This record gives sequence, C-alpha cells and structure tokens, in this order.
Amino acid sequence: MITPIQKTEVLLEAMPWLRSYRGATVVIKYGGNAMINEDLRRAFAADIQFLHQVGLRPVVVHGGGPQITKMLDRLGLEAPFINGYRVTTPEVMEVVRMVLTGKVQRELVGLLNVEESLAIGLTGEDAGLFGARKRHCEPGSDLGLVGDIVTVHPRAVVDMLEQGNIPVISSIAPSVDDPNVVLNVNADAVAAALAIGLKARKLIILTDVEGLYQDIDNPASLIRYLTASELERMLPTIKSGMVPKMQACLDAVQGGVSRATIIDGRLAHSMLLEIVTDQGTGTEVIPDNVLPLRPHDGEPLPTMQFRKA
Repeated sequence: MITPIQKTEVLLEAMPWLRSYRGATVVIKYGGNAMINEDLRRAFAADIQFLHQVGLRPVVVHGGGPQITKMLDRLGLEAPFINGYRVTTPEVMEVVRMVLTGKVQRELVGLLNVEESLAIGLTGEDAGLFGARKRHCEPGSDLGLVGDIVTVHPRAVVDMLEQGNIPVISSIAPSVDDPNVVLNVNADAVAAALAIGLKARKLIILTDVEGLYQDIDNPASLIRYLTASELERMLPTIKSGMVPKMQACLDAVQGGVSRATIIDGRLAHSMLLEIVTDQGTGTEVIPDNVLPLRPHDGEPLPTMQFRKA
C-alpha cells in the first residue's frame, strides 16, 4: 500500500514535468494490446483525460490492426503483411475504413467522453487533413492501397485544440492523385507526420514491447535513449515489426519534434510514467544536437540530463 507521504512525493515529482508541458501539444499513437484489453483501454482514456485536465494538449492517432484482422477473418478475406505493412486490396480497404472509423474511433471517443464531452473524431479525409500517395514497392511485392502521407494541413486539429477539444484521428487518407481513392496509411507514420505538422513537443507511440532492444532475446539490453543518427544506423538491423515505429520516431525528430518515445502499452498508465516522472519509460529518440556527449557502454545514464529539453 502506498502511504500518504509517498503519494505526496509522487505529486511533487510530477509537478515540474507538468509545469514544463503546460500548453504543449503531445501526439500519442494508440495501438497494440492497449486497444484490446478493457482495463488498459480505460487506463489509456484516463491518462488522456488527466493530461488534458492539467493543461497539455493531447492528440490521439489510432490504428486498429487486431480489430481489422478479426473482421477480415470473419469475412474470409486474406491480407498478408510485407515488411510490417498490410497488403490492402480494394475489398480489404473497405474493411479497414469501416473498422477504423466506424468501430475503433467511435469506441475511443466514447471512452474519452464519459466524464466530459471533449473528444472529437476525424480521419485524414476530413477538412483536407492528410493527402497520401500510393506506396511504390519492388516488383512482386505490391502492397495495394497502402499510402504514405505527403501533405498535412492541420488547421482543423489546431482549431479543435484551441477550443479545448481532444482530436482522435483515424489513419486513412485520400490519394493526392485521385481523391476518389482512399489509402490505408500506417498509423505510426500518420502520428509522426501530424506531430511534425503541429510542431508538437513530443510523439509517444504505444506498442507491445518495453522499447527497443539491442538484443531482442535479452530484456536487459533495453535502449533507453538514442540520437536520430544512432537510430538511422540501427534501422537496417531492426526486426520488421518495429521498423515502422522506429522510422516514425526518426521522421518526427528529424522533422522538428523535440522527443519521440516508444513505450509499453501493456503497462497501465505507462504514458503518465513517461511524461510526469523523472525516470520515464521506454525508448526515447532525441535530436543529434541535444546531447553532444554520450555515455560509454555500460555506464549508467544520467536520467535528468537525458530527459526532456
């Protein structure tokens, strides 16, 4: 049981972080186990509500991979993955669009609006928010209607934030080459593009691992911090499932976002642990010019030196 004194210490530790983040825009990519476990879903909603109440401006971008897979299985449609991306035929795209905007987004907006009606759902199709272009692949590995974000017009999201709302955004976008075509876009990439467009202070990506490991078979090899250049050098060695997430972190930081962090969505309230505690959690990607000197391998990381700018 936590004592009253310990509760006070937690609040005092959180206070400077909350002060530094007051008024800051934070983009959170919601996905993984946190989307399908009921307790974790409620914990995530509570965290977003808390951050909003204490003065941050959270923006949620959601995927829906498990829910899409479940619906595709029910319908007997196959959609294999290539390098972490789902092959999306026109029939699969109909399911993606239906599940993301008609189910996942509605459920999340409902959770966030239990106490106060602040959350509003959007997709990349609304108000010209995103434009995408079909991804070109090597011969024999066509992904179908999978796109990459090429334009971001965040005015609608900015207006919502200024009005005190919590935007909840589905990761689909119209094609810039044919507005009648809607493309399936990786939610990690969408979150990174939006974080850049909003000039967000931080990008947080929830996933189903503790963070990025030097050795996937060794939990003790968790990488707490690395620079954009270090990550760029590591990318060719990272297993395919983590590539879109780490690429999103790299893109965000190189695009001007101060910090991008992968955190464990299987841990309730991991988002608060990352934002309001001295220790933080997960793996954080930082700009090259933030830390000119890096500790040697095996030396403890000086936590406060390595935390938020």
